[in-house]
Amino acid sequence: MKQIQRVLLIHPEISRTKYNFAGVIDNEPLELEYIAALLRDQGIGYEIWDGQVEQIPAAEKMKAYMPELVYVCGRTRQERFMLEYCEAAKQLCGSITVIGGLHAQQSYTRLYTDSVDYILTSFNLFHLIELIGGTPPEQLNGICFRSADGWQAIPPEPFDIQRLPLPDRTYFYAHTDRYRYLELLPCAHVRTAYCCPYRCSFCSRNRLNCGVYTRRDIREVVEEIGQISCENIYLVDDDFLVDSERIRQFIALIKERNIRKRYVCYGRADFIVRHPELMQQLSEIGFYYILTGLEALDDRHLAAYNKKCDMDCNARAVEILHQAGIHMMGMFIADLDFTARDFRGMYRWIKTHKLRHTAVSIFTPELDSALYQQYADRILTDDPGAWDYLHVVAKPGSMCVRSYYFHYHILLIRLFLRGWRDGIYDFVDYGYYIRSFLKNMFRFGG
Repeated sequence: MKQIQRVLLIHPEISRTKYNFAGVIDNEPLELEYIAALLRDQGIGYEIWDGQVEQIPAAEKMKAYMPELVYVCGRTRQERFMLEYCEAAKQLCGSITVIGGLHAQQSYTRLYTDSVDYILTSFNLFHLIELIGGTPPEQLNGICFRSADGWQAIPPEPFDIQRLPLPDRTYFYAHTDRYRYLELLPCAHVRTAYCCPYRCSFCSRNRLNCGVYTRRDIREVVEEIGQISCENIYLVDDDFLVDSERIRQFIALIKERNIRKRYVCYGRADFIVRHPELMQQLSEIGFYYILTGLEALDDRHLAAYNKKCDMDCNARAVEILHQAGIHMMGMFIADLDFTARDFRGMYRWIKTHKLRHTAVSIFTPELDSALYQQYADRILTDDPGAWDYLHVVAKPGSMCVRSYYFHYHILLIRLFLRGWRDGIYDFVDYGYYIRSFLKNMFRFGG
């Protein structure tokens, strides 16, 4: 690889339509900030372009900066944008192009194009630095590259997250008016673990890092939190509430350091139910939202999802967080076998249990997963942009696609109207979203 002095790190915009929740939840580009720290330590110049917040087009940024290497990361729904930016980098700057991130780790063959030089299929970001330094790609695990014989894929190996540097948050601090989790603005991201130790059937996160769960020393996590100039912290592990002893140590260290911040994290209902005393202690140190996958309305679906808990557990978890003064963000799945009655039943359950904060996603078989193969004869689209959990990508089992969308959007409208009446999220333009849902009730489904 030629001498590299300028690297452009790109995180594409989430969507180019308004059918998304940009401006409601905008995530700090943590992966790019880890790479930025590694580049900085090597004396290599870098800049970040995040499509969530930037005002100038990526092409203009490329022409102004003329990077010798462009690194792009993103999720499934951003696949076309990632490839588009690699092609632009080739045409405008003659840059070496690299794609990494979650989508690349799981669906790398979809990125085999002439505009892409390398694909990182491992969370080992040091490999990017090694490539820049001249290490042949065939000597690195978790790398795909083009050769005279076509694309070659070196299998990944598990990565120990403990090796990561502290992220370079310069870009975050320059855009604190944009990075938020709902009303928590600004909101910084901290990762304490990678992969997920659980095996829910609908989720592919447990396949990341070769399926190996790895975590950081909790003392180092607390040290990082203490150094961040931001009062809101989103612990972005796939599940932060895994080990009760680690959580107790976290609480003790936060108190010992007298750190006063608000926190968001993921946590399972069964952990909450087993440890109600920890929920109270987490509330006391500032835990504000716990995102909990309640998923379903009945034990049959929970068993099919391999959740290892039941509806009684879900109801008890809601009650425990209410009593502790922590907002539960209840996350549900609208299954493809839903009937109109199921959509109405989901709203009733949410209302009955006084759950104020909810998110409802459409059941989505992840690309290149066993679940996708299971639904292969029902897949309706090959557009990766539809893999945003807001679109039906596989044929419903109990109604036509248009009817499914109709009842799904009715549910969203009822939830948004309820939130409006309750006065939560006063920064949200409820009227815009409700009008959008009304329009989409009839636009989708053909």
